[in-house]
Amino acid sequence: MQVLLQNVLQQLVEWMQQLAQNYGYFGIFLISLIGALSIFFPLPYTVVIFTLGGLFDPFLIAIAAGLGSAVGEFSGYLLGYYGRKVISAERRRKMEFMVRVFDRFGSITIFLFALTPLPDDLLFIPLGIMRYSLLRAFIPALIGKVSMNFIVAYSGRHAIQIIRDIFGEGSDWIAVLLGGVLGIGLLTIVMVVMFKVDWEKIFVKYVKEKKKTR
Repeated sequence: MQVLLQNVLQQLVEWMQQLAQNYGYFGIFLISLIGALSIFFPLPYTVVIFTLGGLFDPFLIAIAAGLGSAVGEFSGYLLGYYGRKVISAERRRKMEFMVRVFDRFGSITIFLFALTPLPDDLLFIPLGIMRYSLLRAFIPALIGKVSMNFIVAYSGRHAIQIIRDIFGEGSDWIAVLLGGVLGIGLLTIVMVVMFKVDWEKIFVKYVKEKKKTR
């Protein structure tokens, strides 16, 4: 099983590299889009971005990869948006208050999730369920993804080599598997918090405290 998964991962990375080299920045956009479309088990498109840093302009890589990954991440948003139908009307009403609570720090939170290795679907699936503004979610996500890919492109092969020197040449598949398991676990926690917390009470309390400070 380990050998099979490792071979599949290696072939996938090689295919992505070939796509990028054949089609340039459009190819980089495509591999980032495809990589970000995976909801629970992330495809290692950032590994390819690492290796392309010395072949293409890192700034243009960041633009192409940032746009592709930002668009791809909204597969989670759409899943939450249309999955909302299976949620009870009472839960949906309470989640409207979560949107109001989220409005205050929403853009910063989305940017940080897009900028860091945090699994974006942990955030975008709940945003879709809440029917959070698509435009208000996309802009900080795009800025965060462009920034992240700019950093990744400049990091280059050196960072990959360090990881492989520590964990061995066959460590890529382990990172992908653990990332998927961790992502599912964290997503479960986020969803439980969303449905168990009474966001209406939190919002009412927040409004009262804000009025007292005036």
